[in-house]
Formats: sequence, C-alpha cells, structure tokens
Amino acid sequence: MARRNDHTREQLIALTLNAVKQFLNESSHHELSLRKIAQMIGYVPSTLVNVFGSYNLLLLHAVAQTLDELSSEAKKVVLSSQDPNEALYQLAYCYHDFAQRHPYRWQLIFEHNMNGDPLPEWQNDRIDNMTGMLEGLLRQLAPNRSEKEVIQASRVLWSGVHGITLLSVDDKFFASEPIDGNELIKNLLSNYLTNW
Repeated sequence: MARRNDHTREQLIALTLNAVKQFLNESSHHELSLRKIAQMIGYVPSTLVNVFGSYNLLLLHAVAQTLDELSSEAKKVVLSSQDPNEALYQLAYCYHDFAQRHPYRWQLIFEHNMNGDPLPEWQNDRIDNMTGMLEGLLRQLAPNRSEKEVIQASRVLWSGVHGITLLSVDDKFFASEPIDGNELIKNLLSNYLTNW
C-alpha cells in the first residue's frame, strides 16, 4: 500500500480520477466502489475520503472531468461551424458521438446522485456552460425570441437529443434495421427549428 506522503494531494487526485476514467472505459460505474478504486491505486479507502470528502464527491469529480472533455469537444465543433444553424446540428452530433465513444462515463453523468447534498458551485458552472452554449446558438438563430422562449426551446432540444442518445447508447430502438442516432437527431432538429 502506498503511504499518504507518496503523492501530493494534487497527484493523488489525478491518479484517482485517471483510474476511475480507465475503469469506466471498459465497465459501468455500478461495478465500481471506493474500496475498488483505492485498491487500483494502492491506497486505503480512508485516504480517498480524506482527499475527496466522500465517495459521492469522488464520483462527482469524475463526472466533472467527463463534462470538461465533452465541453471542450463541443466548443471546437461550434467554433469550426460556418453559421449558428450548422453549429447547432454539430453540437447535437458531438453530444451523441461523445456518448457513443464513452458510454459508461456518459451514463455516470446522468446516473450520479447527490443523495440530497447540494450540488457544488463548480459543478453547477459546468452544467450552465453546456446549456449556455445551446442557448447562445438559439439566440443567434432567433434574436426576436424572449429569454423564456430560448430557454424552453433549449430544454426541448436537449431533452430530445438526450433521449435519442440514451436509446442509441443502450441500443434500445427495438428496430429490425440498425438506426443511426445522428439521423434521428437531424430529423428532430430540422422539424423543431422549422416550426419554432
């Protein structure tokens, strides 16, 4: 077992989150535990609790890391798009494709539960950043729409894209032929935006 002074706090955080990330590349978070993570990195569980505060907060840091990666990819596709309409489609495809590449990490984002504890501000900021990107594109597409209308439209679109992504990742379309999630997203966006 490693001793507490074998790594700095920052090194131990990075080591732990990297171990969680590697585990989630192959397996669901349901198969993970504080004891298992501690064992993977050669520490005792109490050391991880001292560093992160709780197993719940440790997982929330893993969620934050995943959101940071998704946000970084999303910003790149939005910035490389020719106009807000194209950017909106690319943002939705990015979301779907990220989930397809990292299904267990993506699932943890939505299955993690704070169990009544308040969400830390640093996590709220990440969520606001992701929803803000979508809202910003909708404002550009329809500058005459009210703030309430923009927020409502962003939640409708995000819910639809999320639902398609969820069914796509879990392979739950229940169709005899393979279904392309991005084609469904394209259909959803084009119909919604035409009527909006």
